[in-house]
Amino acid sequence: MSTHGGHRPAASRSRRVDVARLAGVSPATVSFVLNQTAGQTISDETRRRVLQAVAELDYRPNLAAQGLRQGRSATIGFVSHDADFGEFAASAIKGAHEACIRQGNLLLLVNTGGSNRQAAQLIVELLDRQADALIFAAVGTRSVVLPDAARRVPTILLNCFAPHNAAPAILPDEVRGGREATQALLDLGHRDIAYLTGKPSQWATKARLRGFRDALRDAGLNPREHTVLPGNYHADSGYELTRTLLRHSRPPTAIMCGNDRMAVGALLALLEAGIRVPEDVSVMGYDDQFQLAAEIRPALSTVLLPYTAMGRLAAEQLAAGGPAAQRSRTLVHCPLVMRDSTAPPARGRAA
Repeated sequence: MSTHGGHRPAASRSRRVDVARLAGVSPATVSFVLNQTAGQTISDETRRRVLQAVAELDYRPNLAAQGLRQGRSATIGFVSHDADFGEFAASAIKGAHEACIRQGNLLLLVNTGGSNRQAAQLIVELLDRQADALIFAAVGTRSVVLPDAARRVPTILLNCFAPHNAAPAILPDEVRGGREATQALLDLGHRDIAYLTGKPSQWATKARLRGFRDALRDAGLNPREHTVLPGNYHADSGYELTRTLLRHSRPPTAIMCGNDRMAVGALLALLEAGIRVPEDVSVMGYDDQFQLAAEIRPALSTVLLPYTAMGRLAAEQLAAGGPAAQRSRTLVHCPLVMRDSTAPPARGRAA
């Protein structure tokens, strides 16, 4: 074969028929082996020959052609509905990406900048690129407006929900998280526990506070007798609210905080007042994000927000054909992480 300008032609891509010829089987058998088709009996020897031929020829299936034949592209769109890709998105994307790699799917990432108009446009563009399904994620668990175009393919909401549960959602089990964090302090012997919450209007704040009160009631305690002060999820409010607590004649033996940032502020206020943690007062955070809780001293007891697990679950459900219609909300457990900032109350302070 002649070439122009002295250039060699590019090497041609191996085809399924080439693999079949080298392995001495039919092209259909190659498909059965590579796709692990159910109901097809393939001997171990035949499977070995096919896989050896695949390796020798460096054969890679033409996914675009497969998608045209099968009506799917093996692509999931991940829509981050926030101002930027933050810690939540990074963890959720990590989980979804790990699941997609195992399943042979590709994850396409877009960010809406928090704009509903941009969200609608980007979803249309993902669908134009033949995305099979969508993960629509938000920072700060809240209600979102899901663009109409998202209803054309299986879509899962991640860390958010639609009005009237119009779409399946995966959420952290914040009520259980708040309850288990409080129960851990109760199990240590604390009976005077104050709670410095995050922003009162937020869904997570309300759910965690409900868990806090449920645990107190289950222990035979009156939640009304425990101080609850609203904060803003930032360290400054943890600091100022703890200073407010310390102005009481008898500070609590344990402080629950809306998140780890607030807990850091609480630790600083206690340190300035000469109060030891956990010898004099225990401190419990929430989130276990940003590698903050494990690195400060004392290392912070907290509750893990399971964003990686949530992203992984969303991708797995979509790969399996979508979540069950009757399960409009899937709650994912928020594990308790006990470290050095919590201990039994000092003698004379326990009930």
